[in-house]
Amino acid sequence: MERILIIGSSGAGKSTLACALGRRLNMPAIHLDQLYWQPGWRKSDSVAFLARVAEVLAAPRWVMDGTYATTLPERLVRADTVLWLDYGRAICFCRVAKRIVSHWGRTRPDMADGCPERLDLEFLAYIWSFRRRQVPRLTAALAQHGRHAHLHVLKTPSDTVRFLASLDQN
Repeated sequence: MERILIIGSSGAGKSTLACALGRRLNMPAIHLDQLYWQPGWRKSDSVAFLARVAEVLAAPRWVMDGTYATTLPERLVRADTVLWLDYGRAICFCRVAKRIVSHWGRTRPDMADGCPERLDLEFLAYIWSFRRRQVPRLTAALAQHGRHAHLHVLKTPSDTVRFLASLDQN
């Protein structure tokens, strides 16, 4: 595993897993939220965002978290491993609630500077509809651009713990 892509719903734990893998495998953890968001929760210019993503994709080793559809094909082509955190919405909502409470008004370490944690109804709606709206897109993108990559679909946090433990055995 040299180029690991972590995808899934918001709140699944993609950034946490990216940091854990980065430490364990001694590779940089890249958080797409840091590349996309500008201070004050302003969206990046799409050309600038694509350029930042292309720059980090060129590196020989990385673990990257984010499901951003606009860059998914390019990221899948470069990835040799895809970890799909395919957790239910209840887990994701609980984790987002915990994140909001624990970081309220402050910027999380995996988020762009100047984007303090907040409650955002559009964000919650995204999580609610993730399985219906995003999963078909992810499945199609994986079939078209990621067939070469080793895909690990992790359905529960216990699956993720077992996956991490399996790395210690290799």
